[in-house]
Amino acid sequence: MADVIRLSSYSLRFAYSLQTSLSSSLNTLQPGFVPNRKLIKRACAIAESARAGSVSSLSLQSRRRLGPFKVHAAVAESDQPKWWEKNAGPNMIDIHSTQEFLSALSQGGDGLVIVEFYGTWCASCRALFPKLCRTAEEHPEILFLKVNFDENKPMCKNLNVKVLPYFHFYRGADGLVDAFSCSLAKFQKIKDAIEMYNTRPCSNGPPKGVGDLILEATAMAMDRSAESATT
Repeated sequence: MADVIRLSSYSLRFAYSLQTSLSSSLNTLQPGFVPNRKLIKRACAIAESARAGSVSSLSLQSRRRLGPFKVHAAVAESDQPKWWEKNAGPNMIDIHSTQEFLSALSQGGDGLVIVEFYGTWCASCRALFPKLCRTAEEHPEILFLKVNFDENKPMCKNLNVKVLPYFHFYRGADGLVDAFSCSLAKFQKIKDAIEMYNTRPCSNGPPKGVGDLILEATAMAMDRSAESATT
């Protein structure tokens, strides 16, 4: 880098010296002498090119030095967890398909399962999420499921989810016991629902309120089995 700076400095001095010499020569010409304008124009162009080349070299070297920094900054930013991934406790599970949703409800057994339907673009969802994480930490006996609306649109449609954030409360064989939309300002609704439904009834079968999803998942499994048999 030091060699480049010395070379660039020399180029600048050379260009300045060349232009100064040309000016001095023109000022000392004999009266009546007509200078060769094409030659002078070409010499000035060479001097200007040398000066511009030295500046471009410095600019290129600066970009090369900054390049790795920009790459490292971009990688560091991409490594940061998204807002819907931060502070999620062990009893908070991300759902990516209908089958995962049904399996998670079954794992909930007789306990309370709270399902949050959210969108990564939803400002209300983002504002509410930290408080939901603290609530999950305060209630390790409750299973919290996080359903990304954009990743599970058919399932959300079957569950009649039309606004975000939206919550479903499931409890063992009682199935779906409550459903409502909620914002950070109305978070008390979630606390009240937890107090009301956080009991352990006897389980007598699959959760109610997900019949269409069970049929859908069963049909998908049968289709995969049929495809495997034909191949």
